[in-house]
Amino acid sequence: MPRSDVLLVAPASTPGWRSSAEALAGSLSRAGARVQIVIAPAPRRVRTFALTDLMEARAARRACQAGIEAHDPAAIVYCSVTSALSWPRPGAVWLDSIAAENRPGRHGVWQRVVERRRLARAPLVLTMSPGALGALGRRVPRAIVVPVPVAPSGPATERDIAALTYAGNPEKKRLRYVLAAWARARRDDETLVVAGIDRIDAPAGVDVAGRLPAEEYRALLRRTRVFVAAPTREDYGIAPLEALADGCVLVTTPAPGPYPARELARQLDPRLVCDDLQAALRLALDDPVPRYRERASQLLVPFTREAVDRTVAHDVLPRLLSA
Repeated sequence: MPRSDVLLVAPASTPGWRSSAEALAGSLSRAGARVQIVIAPAPRRVRTFALTDLMEARAARRACQAGIEAHDPAAIVYCSVTSALSWPRPGAVWLDSIAAENRPGRHGVWQRVVERRRLARAPLVLTMSPGALGALGRRVPRAIVVPVPVAPSGPATERDIAALTYAGNPEKKRLRYVLAAWARARRDDETLVVAGIDRIDAPAGVDVAGRLPAEEYRALLRRTRVFVAAPTREDYGIAPLEALADGCVLVTTPAPGPYPARELARQLDPRLVCDDLQAALRLALDDPVPRYRERASQLLVPFTREAVDRTVAHDVLPRLLSA
């Protein structure tokens, strides 16, 4: 098989990383590179984060070794720090967050040490947002910001849904907290739609959309006035970014993590980034700031496919192939 330019190694543990790897592969291909993707199979579920990350790292190593044998790549990009922890060969690392931030205490007892070594040896570090390496303090390596692209999904429609939240992982997304705030904030004719989960004990004023194909989910966003989020922490957070791209007003708690949509929301209307979701929801529904959607579109320009493609073509691919 002919030599490839870039091999992407991505985990299968979250659907987000698979789609992110496909987006990066698209940008690299449009820049003229021959790209291959290998997906490391998801390991069986175990009890601790430390063991989960070890199993995922080993699965990524095996997938990378197979990819090297099959495609003989000139460069490798490990999608996520975990995929690079047991790498068979140094390569670039593209990450949304690091163990120094999302694996505190015993949860990251070995990952935090190894990731510092991997990031120090990586010929290139790519981050999805500017704050992704903040937890490293003074030891931050030079990095290029390469977001996962977001864009409007279609033409604007009548916004007949008051609010929507995404609860693919209800514990991480703090669905109970969102529902409690909505119960206090809603008026009788207002409905909150919950997507990403098939079953909940839905109280009055809440509809469950379930797990939807991307096209149907984005169609719901185009009908929604307010997107509400209250994650325990957020790494990249594609759902709030997609909501902004599709014209929703974003209400969110000031969750820890890189979370770029939180910073955009603060620029658009700082009143709506707070722990008092009840008050923020009413402000978003009753008193939205003028030109919110137009300003959100301007702030999202660095996240567009065109902007990401320029970064990949001008800054990323030349360094990948010269490393």
